[in-house]
Amino acid sequence: MAEMVITQGLTRYFGSFRAVDNLSLSIDEGDVFGFIGPNGAGKTTTLRMLATILKPSHGVAKVAGMNVATRPAQVRRVIGYMPDVFGVYEDMLVYEYLNFFAAAYAITGTARDTAVDSALNLTGLIEKRNASCRSLSRGMTQRLSLARVLLHDPKLLLLDEPASGLDPRARIEFKELVLALKALGKTIIISSHILSELAEVCNSIAIVERSKLVYCGPVDGAMGQVSAQGRVFNLLLREDGTEGLGLADAREFVRGLPFVDAVREGDRPGQISIRFVPGFDEAFRVNSELVTRGYKVEAFAEQAVRLEDAFLQLTKGIVQ
Repeated sequence: MAEMVITQGLTRYFGSFRAVDNLSLSIDEGDVFGFIGPNGAGKTTTLRMLATILKPSHGVAKVAGMNVATRPAQVRRVIGYMPDVFGVYEDMLVYEYLNFFAAAYAITGTARDTAVDSALNLTGLIEKRNASCRSLSRGMTQRLSLARVLLHDPKLLLLDEPASGLDPRARIEFKELVLALKALGKTIIISSHILSELAEVCNSIAIVERSKLVYCGPVDGAMGQVSAQGRVFNLLLREDGTEGLGLADAREFVRGLPFVDAVREGDRPGQISIRFVPGFDEAFRVNSELVTRGYKVEAFAEQAVRLEDAFLQLTKGIVQ
């Protein structure tokens, strides 16, 4: 698989402030790449450098093999950049807005009509073709912004907080749109704070904190680092009133086992959350022990690792 984006030692200063610090990434063609970090970590600055809006202070960034600093015009032909804050020309109709930007991309004649119709169809806006931009909801405006950057059929999409401010239905619809673009073979970089949705659409992620890269690789790899600290199982017991077989007794028994690292109350009544020591792979022994002692075990299952857990594990919560 060819590399679509490569950065090596990418650094950007604003005066004496270092917004991006020695960032090295590799993103393959067809990847949906999540860019994660707290506010001020350097995500937007990085995307703006890849979009040729900002020049790197040091280091190199290449898109489709082209240096963003020395070949910006060529890079712009293969990227579509959707910023986190954008506006539309409210006095235009939707098709007029897209037609205007298609002309800016130097798309002419019937090719322009085809490009506009294709973008409208892909983003689900075909029925809004003759609507005023002013009348669009936040979700529809997001779709229009994405349609604009799709007009010239870019290879790489740079989406900065694309689901920001959307209601739940609009977020789901936008996620489905990203998956449709992925199916078309687009390479997509998404900066977002909605980590659960990134986990559903991304195959790789980068986590940045205080302008530095703390993780880059597969989503599963980040979650695996959490599991390496000790697998977590949820145990659900049914209280039967028998003395010595209550939830508190079970919790104390489990806490005393040598292969258990921590025990806490679960998220529902009768549930205990158990974290085992790193490397322990015989969790079934707890279930067997409890059943043997007469406890009424209703469920015993491993807790799925979330991308949020990986983020908390890999970062320190420090902001600049």
